[in-house]
Amino acid sequence: MPDRHSPVSDQSGQHGQSTPSPTAPAVPGPANPVRRLRPAQLLFEPQADEPEPERFFDLESIDDPAELLRRSTELTLAFRAAAERATDFQAIAAAQLADTRRFDALSPAEIAARVDWTPDYAARMVEYGQSLLKQHRNGER
Repeated sequence: MPDRHSPVSDQSGQHGQSTPSPTAPAVPGPANPVRRLRPAQLLFEPQADEPEPERFFDLESIDDPAELLRRSTELTLAFRAAAERATDFQAIAAAQLADTRRFDALSPAEIAARVDWTPDYAARMVEYGQSLLKQHRNGER
C-alpha cells in the first residue's frame, strides 16, 4: 500500500522523505536516518510590553545590604578563581604551542599575535606553562 503522507523536509532541506507509519517504529540506522523537524513557524510576533531589565545573578533584587555584600563577594571570588584557572590553561596551551619538539612550534611573538599579548608577556606565559606542565608530570598540585 503506498504511503499517503506528505513529504517532510529535514534540517538539511532535503525533500522526499515520508513520515514513518504509526505502526512501524522508526529505528535510527543506515536504512532509517534520524530526521529532525523544523520548529513551527510563528504566525504572530508575541507582544513585549517593555524590555526585560538586565539581571546580573539577581543581585539587583537583593534589598539587604549585608546579603548583597555577601553574595557579590561570593561571586567575585568565584569569578577570580575561574579567571586564574583559565589563565593557567592559557599558559599550558602557550607552552605546548612553543614546545620545540613540535614540528609546528610557535615563537612567543607568534603566540602573542594570536591572543593579543606582548611578546614579553607571551614568553613569561610559556615559562609559566612549562612549570605547570612539569608540576603535572611530577604529580604535584
